[in-house]
Amino acid sequence: MANIFTIQYIKEISLPASLPLLYLLPAMASAAAAISAALSSLSLHPPSRRSHLFNTPLFSSSSSIRFHTVPKLAASPKDDIDTSFFDNVDPNSEITFDPPVPPEGYVPPPAFDELPPESEEAIAAAYEEIYGPAYSGESVLGNDIYVMDAKLKKASGLLGRNKREKPNDGFDERVVQVRRVTKVVKGGKKLSFRAIVVIGDKKGHVGVGVGKAKEVVDAIFKSAVNARRNIVTVPMTKYLTFPHRSDGDYGAAKVMLRPASPGTGVIAGGAVRIVLEMAGVENALGKQLGSKNALNNARATVTAVMKMRQLREVALERGIPMEELWQ
Repeated sequence: MANIFTIQYIKEISLPASLPLLYLLPAMASAAAAISAALSSLSLHPPSRRSHLFNTPLFSSSSSIRFHTVPKLAASPKDDIDTSFFDNVDPNSEITFDPPVPPEGYVPPPAFDELPPESEEAIAAAYEEIYGPAYSGESVLGNDIYVMDAKLKKASGLLGRNKREKPNDGFDERVVQVRRVTKVVKGGKKLSFRAIVVIGDKKGHVGVGVGKAKEVVDAIFKSAVNARRNIVTVPMTKYLTFPHRSDGDYGAAKVMLRPASPGTGVIAGGAVRIVLEMAGVENALGKQLGSKNALNNARATVTAVMKMRQLREVALERGIPMEELWQ
């Protein structure tokens, strides 16, 4: 039964006309073997009786094979390229280079070795234009021999260290304290510097920052960056003093701030005075109570300033005119 099914299946196979039948016989034989093996589970005969399938001829005289013509694919754009130019070209032949004719009046530049030799003064002048005056103390172009040294000293800080440029944002910087701190590690003690910087525009904005680094310049720069991230607004009256009294604390440090009449000045000491001056306060009284730590007193001053409020803000919240605040 499997043999008859195989022959009937092969009779219906459609082959392209461009392929010879001789090349398709092995493929058909393998296909017939695969089909018969797949149908063996449906057969009732033992496996020994399936060997006669391979001895049965695949095609009989009555079998017919239908051939179909495969359509030709469309031509690609590459087939339209004209390559007839290379039909008469021999790749092994020697091709001579024929450059184009130069235009009329063209004068070729002289070769490098045909130029007149440069003088030492011309070489020194060209070198000085690129790198500046020489360190030997002689200038061919009449420049100052100390200009390059001045530029190098201006670009670098003390002992040749890089000098950081301050941002031009309208804030002035004041260094409150620079201390050397020590960190105990496994291999010993690690020394570094801690800087406290107060910045302000003297228009009611002030900030306190702290930074640590191995160098003093780097510590001051980092503390200034930290201070710019912690800027607060100081409420002031037209007499450049506080609108009311306020107290602030930070850690063990306590600061007392009181307004003052015009002409009094800033009567305070330590970090409190620096914070008030950088904020633009001209008449105020300040007192440090408790710890004398500079960083804690500076931050306690900022805390006391943040508690202050303008009189118009309080009157607006209460819904009353400002004149009633003094009654």
